Amino acid sequence: MRPLVLLDVDGPLNPFAAKPDALPDGYREHRLRLSRWRRKPQLRLWLNPTHGPRLSKLAERAGADLVWATTWEHRANSQLAPLLGLPELPVIYFGEPVLDPVWKYPTVARYAHGRTLLWFDDDFDLYPRARDEFLAGRGDTPTELVRVNPRTGLGESDFEHAESWLAGVRGPG
Repeated sequence: MRPLVLLDVDGPLNPFAAKPDALPDGYREHRLRLSRWRRKPQLRLWLNPTHGPRLSKLAERAGADLVWATTWEHRANSQLAPLLGLPELPVIYFGEPVLDPVWKYPTVARYAHGRTLLWFDDDFDLYPRARDEFLAGRGDTPTELVRVNPRTGLGESDFEHAESWLAGVRGPG
């Protein structure tokens, strides 16, 4: 089975916690109108168009599948993929978010069962018990949670870490 590289949007790809005047280089502002969205009808976000090709190359070199793991679900393909230069990707469907702070973990555990997993998200340290239970449930299956700072989004060190970890899991050659 091919490894998985999971992508969250808000935090890793959209550094929502950044100050608009202190965005890292390469980010561009976008304003999206979102029909039937529970948030504001127009959403401002920042994306770096170099991230899409870089993530595609990362997955290709690792023989991995890129997958959306975000509350954007199918909207990530229709609204964000074109802005990032990504193809349509598989989507993990979480359903309606519940007030339970660990709601992503069980769905990801089912989706990624038995597959090597690298996951970009910004929320891993918010609920350490749920994170640790998720990791324990993965057993010996190689799993790496890449904690992305929501003030900076994916950075060079995040990409380098992911590339190194995936290469180590894959082994030489």
